[in-house]
Amino acid sequence: MTRTIRVLAVITLLISSGAPLAQDAPQAAPKPETRYAPYPSHNFPNRVFFGDTHVHTSYSTDAGMFGNSLGPDAAYRFAKGEVVTSSTGVKARLKRPLDFLVIADHAENLGLSPMIEESDQRLLSSPWGKQVHDLTKAGKSDEAYAMWGEKVTAQEDPLKGIEGLLASMWQRLTKAADAHNTPGLFTALIGYEWTSSPDGSNLHRNVVFRDDKSKADQVVPMSAYDSEDPEDLWRWMANYEKKTGGRVLAIPHNGNLSNGLMFDDVTLTARKPLDRDYAERRSKWEPLYEVTQIKGDGETHPLLSPDDEFADFETWDRGSFAAAKEPDMLPREYAREALKRGMVYEKKLGASPFRFGMIGSSDTHTSLATTDEDNFFGKATALEPTADPIRFEEKITGYLPDPKGRDYAIRHYEASASGLAAVWARENTREAIWDAMARKEVYATTGTRMLVRVFAGFGFSADDLSRHDFPRYGYAEGVPMGGSLKPSDKAPGFLIRAMRDADGANLERIQVIKGWLDADGKPRERVYDVAVSGGRKIGSDGRAGKAIGNTVDVANATYDNSIGEPILQAFWKDPDFESDQHAFYYVRVLEIPTPRWTTYDAKYFGVKAPEDVPATIQERAYTSPIWYTP
Repeated sequence: MTRTIRVLAVITLLISSGAPLAQDAPQAAPKPETRYAPYPSHNFPNRVFFGDTHVHTSYSTDAGMFGNSLGPDAAYRFAKGEVVTSSTGVKARLKRPLDFLVIADHAENLGLSPMIEESDQRLLSSPWGKQVHDLTKAGKSDEAYAMWGEKVTAQEDPLKGIEGLLASMWQRLTKAADAHNTPGLFTALIGYEWTSSPDGSNLHRNVVFRDDKSKADQVVPMSAYDSEDPEDLWRWMANYEKKTGGRVLAIPHNGNLSNGLMFDDVTLTARKPLDRDYAERRSKWEPLYEVTQIKGDGETHPLLSPDDEFADFETWDRGSFAAAKEPDMLPREYAREALKRGMVYEKKLGASPFRFGMIGSSDTHTSLATTDEDNFFGKATALEPTADPIRFEEKITGYLPDPKGRDYAIRHYEASASGLAAVWARENTREAIWDAMARKEVYATTGTRMLVRVFAGFGFSADDLSRHDFPRYGYAEGVPMGGSLKPSDKAPGFLIRAMRDADGANLERIQVIKGWLDADGKPRERVYDVAVSGGRKIGSDGRAGKAIGNTVDVANATYDNSIGEPILQAFWKDPDFESDQHAFYYVRVLEIPTPRWTTYDAKYFGVKAPEDVPATIQERAYTSPIWYTP
């Protein structure tokens, strides 16, 4: 009764006021910009996605002919978090799924091992193909692999002329990528590896497409049989984009195994000094560098950065795949030195050939993207978890004799359980992930999943670290990692936040690595500690001299988070800024010490750990630089 009276009262009020009844009311005009929810207008990157851009499956000959029986489907399922049985029969699973994956199988005779397994008639039609097939089926895969290696070294495609062979294997890979690509949940980026190895030196690039199968299938991958010169690869990439309207980029890796060629001062084939055209093309097609992976860490070297106590980290510096290293090669192999030399070129030419962001990835040849120290399945199938001495002692480099008779072998116990690519994007799609890579808003980790965010600008202050709208303000008033600052008379300020891996170790410190050109145009570098844990103080020299300590129990392969901090943050303003000097800045974040994979292995298998690698490791992240150009 009461409700009826209220309804009648409302109707009476409307009639007496002359207002129309609801059924006769005109549509109300929209109110201007009602903004209860502030987020519809936000379109800046707001999530970190972790992935691996460098996984090899059985379709890579140097994986499949060494026992890897897992194809692309298994690699994707493993990356998505499923339990997969490895090629040696070990159950494997990631602690947490990845967000994206690039299967980067070698282009050179792509799919040879599956063709042998299937007794592909096209393969058997070739005398060479039948011979490697028969040897492999007879259990002599090492002889078959040696036959293939001779052809690769000589740059002679043994299957050249067999119509459609490479295309059919490529289309299997693109089909698998499209089948596993689930926008918003998991991204399968199409890609492959171009394996340039002049005289055994590593100039490899992973080629990553933004596009789906319909565009990627319009080409077949360029291989090292076609050319070992990166400039030819860039031409191929340009032709792909012109033909299809698609997008593609390349990611170099392992300059530490290039014997001075990765960041050389002359072009590879013509041996001409680098010019502006070269610099612009290289920076366009190669916006990123894979700075850490299984075959060592490529940030810097202790001989190049003698004042950096963290420079000697997972160092592989004895040679390439065919010869030992000469000391003068080092400056042309490491990321920090290349970034410094890039500024010299930019000042001279107006463009830098070495203006790249940084990511990590694995380069696993097991199909299993494992980068946790306690879950490392090794470089290759034969080196998967086992008590057999091969796990530690197998050579990775050093098989071929050095011209001067030097021992440059690097063994598997020196391999790193690394790394991951961390990407700032708004959604987990091919387009968003690829676009973040292209603009360099990415960072590398050695396998940990710590969160790192950096903004630089000329109007920031320490108070901005506590803003409720920190990311919106950072994008509005500054630039993120991978960005460029405009010229200014003011010193840039940096807002830096880092949070530990949710299932990992606490953070030990945040550092800013600065490179610049001094008044004489010479490249310089300096490391600044900007946030440290454990109540330590940063001195007037910008460094915290005292180490955090170490909770690792080596015998039991354990540690605890009683030291360090789960979150570190800092506002840092360059105290040595000169407005007329070229500079770059990137952030390095270190965790507290934890057991290295060899220590976990020693405990699990009851074997003796190798003595000439550390028992502990300080996992880390490297952000893409932010550049200042006067």
